Amino acid sequence: MATGRTHRPATRSRGIPEATVARLPLYLRALTALSERSVPTVSSEELAAAAGVNSAKLRKDFSYLGSYGTRGVGYDVEYLVYQISRELGLTQDWPVVIVGIGNLGAALANYGGFASRGFRVAALIDADPAMAGKPVAGIPVQHTDDLEKIIKDNGVSIGVIATPAGAAQPVCDRLVAAGVTSILNFAPTVLSVPDGVDVRKVDLSIELQILAFHEQRKAGEESADGGPLPAAAPQGAAADDSADQGPDGDVPAVMPA
Repeated sequence: MATGRTHRPATRSRGIPEATVARLPLYLRALTALSERSVPTVSSEELAAAAGVNSAKLRKDFSYLGSYGTRGVGYDVEYLVYQISRELGLTQDWPVVIVGIGNLGAALANYGGFASRGFRVAALIDADPAMAGKPVAGIPVQHTDDLEKIIKDNGVSIGVIATPAGAAQPVCDRLVAAGVTSILNFAPTVLSVPDGVDVRKVDLSIELQILAFHEQRKAGEESADGGPLPAAAPQGAAADDSADQGPDGDVPAVMPA
């Protein structure tokens, strides 16, 4: 069985732009849904709408794959699923370790979408000795003392970090030293890695802050159009203070990541 250690996705060598690579999983998800409904072909307009992009961008993205569809017919769904899966490296097995089996790590371990998308959770690792041997999603948790051996024995090149912020960088350093070259980071901190190591960061608080920005902007536009104004500050309270203070009286206006 192939592992991620000696194989890299073909996208870099073929010169596919990173923006296109970022959209390929969106296309694959939409195509997989069509495949499950036994839809044989799909037009660029239909697929673009399902993926949330415009059709011109989709056609440009697919041109990098050498797939141009058939005029009047569209794209062959099963062939496109294969093409994109191949480009993303999903036609082989990718063993993954998850480090940090708290609430988030346990939720990730229980996520059923890994296996169906070419990823196998090879090991769950935690620093708490009390967690050692306890099964999570049917996989016994192993202690961080054995991290390097686990990486080597399973040929792991992808690691998921779901630890508290303070533990993330030391865990990252050990993963990289053990041979991991791609990291998905859920810890609320920025990781420092050497050249040749890819890091993708998932930060829910940042995404919520961005949504809060848009909500505030929409509220401002409503006010400008004569819509409902935000509730006034309590009598006697300074507007600037009420905006910056929370229940503890000293909460910054922008939530820390």
